[in-house]
Amino acid sequence: MNTATTTTALRLPIAGMTCASCAGRIERALGAVPGVLRATVNLATETADVATDGSVAAPVLTRAVERSGYSVPERTFELRVGGMTCASCVGRIEKALRAVPGVIEANVNLATERAHVRVLPSVSIEALVDAVEKAGYRASAPDAESADATGEPHDDATDESDARERRHLWLALALSLPLVLPMLAMPFGVHAMLPGWVQFALATPVQFWLGARFYRAGWHALKARSGNMDLLVALGTSAGYGLSVWHLLEGGHHAPLYFEASAVVIALVLLGKRLETRARRQTTAAIRALQALRPATARVRRDGIETDVPLAQVRVGDELVVRPGERIPADGRILEGRTHVDESMLTGESLPVARSEGERVTGGAVNGEGRIVVETTAVGAESALARIIRLVEDAQAQKAPIQRIVDRVSAVFVPVVLGIALVTLLGWGLATGDWNQALLNAVAVLVIACPCALGLATPTAIMAGTGVAARAGILIKDAQALETAQRIDIVAFDKTGTLTQGRPTLTEAVALDGDTASLLARAAAVQRGSEHPLAAAVLQAAQDAPAVSARGIHAVPGRGVRGDIDTQAVLIGSERMMREADVDTALLSPRAEALAASGHTVSWVAVGEHGERPRLHGLLAFRDMPRPGARDAIERLHALGLRTVMVSGDHEGAARAIAAQLGIDDVRANVLPEEKANAIVRLRRDGTVAMVGDGINDAPALAAADVGIAMGSGADVAMHAAGVTLMRAEPVLVADAIEISRRTTRKIHQNLFWAFVYNVVGLPLAAFGLLDPVIAGAAMAFSSVSVVTNALLLRRWRPTSRLNRTSS
Repeated sequence: MNTATTTTALRLPIAGMTCASCAGRIERALGAVPGVLRATVNLATETADVATDGSVAAPVLTRAVERSGYSVPERTFELRVGGMTCASCVGRIEKALRAVPGVIEANVNLATERAHVRVLPSVSIEALVDAVEKAGYRASAPDAESADATGEPHDDATDESDARERRHLWLALALSLPLVLPMLAMPFGVHAMLPGWVQFALATPVQFWLGARFYRAGWHALKARSGNMDLLVALGTSAGYGLSVWHLLEGGHHAPLYFEASAVVIALVLLGKRLETRARRQTTAAIRALQALRPATARVRRDGIETDVPLAQVRVGDELVVRPGERIPADGRILEGRTHVDESMLTGESLPVARSEGERVTGGAVNGEGRIVVETTAVGAESALARIIRLVEDAQAQKAPIQRIVDRVSAVFVPVVLGIALVTLLGWGLATGDWNQALLNAVAVLVIACPCALGLATPTAIMAGTGVAARAGILIKDAQALETAQRIDIVAFDKTGTLTQGRPTLTEAVALDGDTASLLARAAAVQRGSEHPLAAAVLQAAQDAPAVSARGIHAVPGRGVRGDIDTQAVLIGSERMMREADVDTALLSPRAEALAASGHTVSWVAVGEHGERPRLHGLLAFRDMPRPGARDAIERLHALGLRTVMVSGDHEGAARAIAAQLGIDDVRANVLPEEKANAIVRLRRDGTVAMVGDGINDAPALAAADVGIAMGSGADVAMHAAGVTLMRAEPVLVADAIEISRRTTRKIHQNLFWAFVYNVVGLPLAAFGLLDPVIAGAAMAFSSVSVVTNALLLRRWRPTSRLNRTSS
């Protein structure tokens, strides 16, 4: 017997190869993957051609390449997806997208109706759109050209669809009302039921015209051998409608009819979807507010002439004229003028910030009272505002880990409900012989069991939480960081620039030979051009010292800097640097220890002729003051039940002095930048750790923590190593970030609880005949609306840091 093997070919781009041995290593790694028939790596084209038996997905191959020490370049697409109604739809679309060869990951968000897809470069967006459409849904790529003046994507087709759905809702309510009003009047002794054929005439357009969307989507689900909310609604209402038609044809006007049940259920489902859509749009208010910060035009000064041009035509280097009250069109540096800038929508800072010539301003901020001229430094996708929007959108597109459990439940939910409905029908019919009531009970089971609320429970809470956090100046990079942040036990801080102002001043200079001016001159010469905060303090203090030039300057990471002045080598740095250079510091050690104990940072200065061992020349003592509000931040973290740790490269005395002043629980001092990540790994043995740093030299530690929190500015917002970025350099925002993550996670759990409760309580009630189909339809619609409304309560959250600042 011959068996045919289906072979699937896939081409992977490979980055990082340098020689033939690299190609061999990758071929062996790919060949070891079960299901790979053949793997050939081409060093010249930097690609790997892989033949598989069809059972191997792209993510498995990319992980194999990464484990061998290389990487696979990828790109990301975002698709608009239409036609989704519940969590089952989400699962089916994700399955269809992941089946496309070359797709690494696909996440579909029911609330935003977007699909976020990571693919190999060989995958086209057309292939992804085709896969979604074959699964029975609409798909398109967001078109940047269709953005309106605010920068918000504008789609005429979406507007038309929205208007059509609104008309259909009002028609369904108008046709259903005459059917249900007589039933509502019956308890009061009023009997005014419409004739059967009138009921038929009212219910039929609701069933097959206004409810056609349920049949279309349900049919697509059946073709894909799965189920969704539309299939449940279509089956349930069709059963009630069909039974009523049968009775009408068989028994005339006096037969029991259920047209009102099928029509009202459809009307209620349409009403619920409408309310849900309106509520969902409120969860994206933060994105729309950020997008609205982009002005439509900019006033550009070229050759002394000012002209208004569309924002898209502004280029880096252009001079922009910004009058009082106008929004700054793009990121830049002030060339002329001074003003106060309102950056509240970008950083959450409620008070205007003073800006003068040479200082940077961020596009989207409001110019206060002065006319300024700004030289553009970043436009379009590279601007701070665009990066902020991208971070918030990415966070809202990601799935929280708990959502993946919900997706697995949703995948089997509809088939289980269909089984329960069948058992209900047969059970009631066989036990009582009343097949009419049996069918109504089965219809109620189908209608109440809507998985729509399950699909909305997590994404709506994430969208609302990340949105309100962004308005407060807290950018949460992904849903996993959001969910992990609420479990934090330990918060580790970098010291310089995080808990302190990062602008130390030189408080004391001690020269062994008593020549302080010469000491400062040499130190300034070697540190001139350095961006280190201590170097800036030395240069500030040495302004009156004699000018000296140095050459051959180079930094020694984590230790200090060295350079040459005339025939001498000059070393400035830590005690560790002195030990490694065999410099004897004993003469000044008592003074250094006293300074360190009082909270100073000490740098040593050594000088020596080339070829000779350097000798101690003196020491420099610096003091960096804590940031305003740093102590309040630590107290708030303690109030949240968290342990605080300082991880610093400073001398232990200086670190402990600051820690004692702020009330920090533990100190890890003398830690080199490359060792900070190891210190965080050791802390993780005691619990879930958040690392707070400036996002630059602390990047390895931020990545090593369970949650990295980068204290950045508008220009440095896209900190790749951090899961959370604080737009203002205020330590108190750390507590705010943890608080909003806790609240958001609590909302997710509440939403999932209520979504499951509706089904856990509703399904048995319907199966035992205690739930009318109309009530079931109302409950189903209410479940989705209540879940979204509960998520929207997060928008009322205000950061404690802002409340404290306002009250003071």
